[in-house]
Amino acid sequence: MKNNVILIGMPGAGKSTLGRACASELQREFIDTDKLIEQRAQQKLQVIVDQHGHMALRKLEAEVLGELNCSNSIVATGGSAVYSSEAMQHLKHIGHLVHLDLSLSSIDKRITNFASRGLARAPGQDLEALYLERQKLYSHWAEQRLDCEKLNQDQATKALLKLCKSLTIQ
Repeated sequence: MKNNVILIGMPGAGKSTLGRACASELQREFIDTDKLIEQRAQQKLQVIVDQHGHMALRKLEAEVLGELNCSNSIVATGGSAVYSSEAMQHLKHIGHLVHLDLSLSSIDKRITNFASRGLARAPGQDLEALYLERQKLYSHWAEQRLDCEKLNQDQATKALLKLCKSLTIQ
């Protein structure tokens, strides 16, 4: 049953922060797929990238997402979830895909640890190139888009709550 809300978007967009707050308010489970990846690998995301490369992280992420089995949950995905068509099809089957959207300049201000954050990005790829590459994928997969650009955290949380309720998560 399609009763989950799946958050997609760039690192720093607020997927974990807003997702956790909404899940608490709605008394639903919150799932952070980055944490699931780290549990499976028994390593931090950055260690996976450093030791095995960004494609290994993407592959592991696709596996974890493809096996995700939850109900009435709010799920925060990693920013690179959108690279796997199979994983995204699965997520679309079990939930409503919501893109938390922010401008490049806002993301840049929020991400202070770009080099060590554990991002699945090509060697040497800067934030702007990553942003431009992923924005197309977020737009492709998202069923809903929440523009968080002019919202503070409380406003964004309220907007996401309203959206979750409209998507039958209550």
